[in-house]
Amino acid sequence: MVDASLEVEIAGLRFPNRVGLAAGFDKDARWLHEMKTLGFGFVEIGTLTPIGQEGNPKPRLFRLPADEGVINRMGFNNGGVADAVERLKQRPENLIVGGNIGKNKVTPNGEALHDYVACFDALHAHVDYFALNVSSPNTPGLRALQDKEPLRALLDAVVQRNRLASPPRPIFLKIAPDLTNGQLDDVVELVQESGISGVIATNTTIERANLSTDADIVKEMGAGGLSGAPVRKRSTEVIHYLSRASKGSFPIIGVGGICNAEDAQEKLDAGASLVQVYSGLIFAGPGLVKSINRALLNRNRP
Repeated sequence: MVDASLEVEIAGLRFPNRVGLAAGFDKDARWLHEMKTLGFGFVEIGTLTPIGQEGNPKPRLFRLPADEGVINRMGFNNGGVADAVERLKQRPENLIVGGNIGKNKVTPNGEALHDYVACFDALHAHVDYFALNVSSPNTPGLRALQDKEPLRALLDAVVQRNRLASPPRPIFLKIAPDLTNGQLDDVVELVQESGISGVIATNTTIERANLSTDADIVKEMGAGGLSGAPVRKRSTEVIHYLSRASKGSFPIIGVGGICNAEDAQEKLDAGASLVQVYSGLIFAGPGLVKSINRALLNRNRP
């Protein structure tokens, strides 16, 4: 939906509207023109890794219709950052594109920052912002990078690289919904200390509580991150906590369980500046994007 009143400036970028496509759908930057047609104001590609990888064995994606939820253990399947760069050279105009980056599965955590820097260097000229993914539960050991000292080292490395780039890009940190309040306090401290632009809250959860789907069926699906409606409440709680703890000092991109316009507004009311959808598209359909934008447009009218 194109309407000047929907535009918003966040982290120095002018977004056509507040509704974005979360990472994981268009991993390899194949569908940017189509996503713009659906009404998205921005698209986050990836998660991309330096070298293409197959991801985890199939089956690795499961629907929970009774819960409007999805479990996935994709494992950063992507064609590698170089292939994505070639497609980004044909990206559409007036669409903000973010690059969500991570490490290859075979890269030990002690060397992870080299993978993030390699992806940053390759993508810098072709994306508008970066998202550092340290919160997927589907790459072994990745979430350990959310611990304070490894996270500080990663942020320092990428920020240093960004300072040498021209122009520097906004950098967002994507976090898990399963962090404790103490860990969220560490996130606020490190975001402010490092000077990165903000936080994406949240990724998928490893929790399985309060689902309507039969527990045996869920157990049979196995490991993976749960997204969609079941993560909505916790995601909103994290957004609200970060916003309050930081005194609104940095923007938050809210994602997790947005299945209708009311869910999107809930995230914005909690302190998010932008929102992203993914699993909600599966159950609400592609019209979800325009319905959210229409509701935001109506809310903006006097």
